[in-house]
Amino acid sequence: MNHSISDTHPSIHKMVIAGYREMSPKEKFKRVDELTKAIQQLALSRIIKQYGNIPEREQQLRLASLWLDRETMMRVFNWDPQKEGY
Repeated sequence: MNHSISDTHPSIHKMVIAGYREMSPKEKFKRVDELTKAIQQLALSRIIKQYGNIPEREQQLRLASLWLDRETMMRVFNWDPQKEGY
C-alpha cells in the first residue's frame, strides 16, 4: 500500500481500488484515454491563453512539445521548442 499523504479517506480509497480491479482491460484503457484527452485539453487551454490566437498547427506543435523530446520535435516536425518556446 502506498503511504503517501492523501486527502482521500481510506475507506473511499479501498472502494476506488476495488472498482479498478473490477474493470475490464477495455474499460481501463477507455478511462486512461479519457484522462489523457482531458489533460491535453487543459494543456491546450494554457497554450491558447499564453500565446493567444495562433494557428491550429502551432497549437498542436506546442502541445506535442510537452510530450515529445526536443530531438524528436526537430526531426519529425522541424520544430525546435527551445527556439520557438514551449
